[in-house]
Amino acid sequence: MGTEKADKPVERRAKQRFVMEREIRFRVLEQDKIIAVGNGKTINLSSNGVAFVTEQELPTGAFIELSIAWPALLENRCPLQLIGFGRVLRSENGRVASTIEQYEFRTLARVVPEHAWSARSDQKLRRWAEAVARS
Repeated sequence: MGTEKADKPVERRAKQRFVMEREIRFRVLEQDKIIAVGNGKTINLSSNGVAFVTEQELPTGAFIELSIAWPALLENRCPLQLIGFGRVLRSENGRVASTIEQYEFRTLARVVPEHAWSARSDQKLRRWAEAVARS
């Protein structure tokens, strides 16, 4: 018999995941149309992926835009959000895993109206999805 423990799974991710529970909002694009808008909580995060919980099932392979409330403040006073673009890898039982293929930090107003996220233009998500599809 081998010396490997059968109860310990082998880590196959290229980047280390960090446990981080933060608010997350998302928009899902499929065939040039926003098909889902929602929110949830992150489970863990790396530089190229995120796992989160939500009440929605999301289609595997769809483009996704993520907005994650960042735990650090810019100059100790300005809230930040991490905006990421990727694809849905898995979605089952309220748990979603997606890639983060492009990301940027943005400053955030102290109070964000609930409708602001869903009303915001989705042109950047569409441009990113089109560029990925062409490559």
